[in-house]
Order: sequence, then structure tokens, then C-alpha cells
Amino acid sequence: MSTLFGMLAAFLLVGGAIWLGGSPLAFVNLQGVLIVVLGTFAVTAISFRIQEMITLPVNIWQLLRHGQRDPSEEAIKVLKIAVESRKHNDVLMLEKLLPRLKDTPFLAQAIQLVVDGAEPDEIEQILRREASTASSRHMRAVDFLRRAGDVAPAMGLIGTLIGLVRMLGNLDNPAEIGPAMAVALLTTFYGAVLAHLVFIPLAAKTEHCTDEEQLVNNLYSMGANSIRRKENPRRLEMLLNTILPPAKRVTFFK
Repeated sequence: MSTLFGMLAAFLLVGGAIWLGGSPLAFVNLQGVLIVVLGTFAVTAISFRIQEMITLPVNIWQLLRHGQRDPSEEAIKVLKIAVESRKHNDVLMLEKLLPRLKDTPFLAQAIQLVVDGAEPDEIEQILRREASTASSRHMRAVDFLRRAGDVAPAMGLIGTLIGLVRMLGNLDNPAEIGPAMAVALLTTFYGAVLAHLVFIPLAAKTEHCTDEEQLVNNLYSMGANSIRRKENPRRLEMLLNTILPPAKRVTFFK
């Protein structure tokens, strides 16, 4: 929600300034849109494969929608599972928990490995590879957004140069000077808006979500290993707190 709210607020502020300053239609220019918007995606596509271009929007949306989990809450969830597992000492109990973990696929996979009787070292290796793969996929999305954020102002500059060349070539025709100057200025405006109101903030948010997801996945991995080794949940609490930020550390056992 903070992503949608922040982006909407930014566009409303810019739109409000445009509306109060005069005719909003003066800021609409089809040539500028073609040069900056379509040009940005075309140039960015050079650095990525077609399949990545197709899946990146879905990956970004899923990460922003599901990737922001509170590490403290997830640590408490892991500790509750560990307590239940130690209390009942029954693998079937863990298997019954799996349908309730559909919203956290990584945790469900970790518990499934415990249910299947995988060795602790094997669990750690599998989960580490799975987390690394997910992190790499998300970082490709960050690279795409950053690349688009670099390209958009450059395409705006290209549009500005096109407009200036047209203007200088038509100094003897005053009717052509205005539209050419509009293209020159609006393409710079479009490029700045795209870069600083869309691509760069989304890149920063996606990177933050990726780091947080990596932390949460580490919590899940440590929890699964501890449950598999049948360790005391109090020890698991201490282990989880070693990787949690100081402000996010939990006190489950009092």
C-alpha cells in the first residue's frame, strides 16, 4: 500500500501543479510520449531477453504484494511451529500444518523437507539454493527498473535535441517554433517523471523487499533445521535473534 500511495500522491502533486498552472492539455504531446515512453522500453529491452521482459512485471508485482513480511512476525510463526513440534514430537502434526502455510511457499517447502525426513545439511543446502534463485530473479527485476530509470532521462534528452533541431530549422516559420519547443521541453519532463516517479522508486522498493525476503527465508531455513534436529525452541529463539535487526528481535519465551 505504501508503494501505491506514494506513487499516487506523487502523480497527484505533479498533476495538481499542472492543473493550477494553466491548461493540462499543454502538457500532452504524442511525439514526446512516443520518444520517451516507447523509446525507454525499447532501449531497455536491448539489455534483457524477451522471456525476462514478459515475466518481470509479474515478478515485481508478486514481490511487492507478498514480499513485505514482518521478520518479527515470521520469527514468532517459526517459533510456534517449533514449540508444537517439540510438544507432540510427531511428524504427522507438521504435515497437518502444511495446508495452513500456502501463503508462505518457502516455509511450506522447508517444513515439507522436515516431514520427508531430509537430513539437516540437505535441508540447508536445498533451501539456500532456493533462496539464492529467488533472490537472483528479483535482482533481475531491480536491474531492469534501474536500467529503465537511466534510459528515461536520456530519451528525454534525445527528444529535446530533436525538438531544438526542428525549432532551429524553422526559425523563418513562427508557426512551427511553438510545437518544436513543446517537444523539446515535454520530452525532458516525461523522462524526469518516468525516472524519478516510477522506475527509480520502484527499483529501491523492490531491492528492499528482496533483502527483507532473504532475511525471512533465512529465518525459515534456521527454523526447519532446528525442528529437524529436535532442538530446544529457546535455543532457536536465540539463533533467530542473531540475524534479526535489533529493532526486530523477538522475546517469545519469558
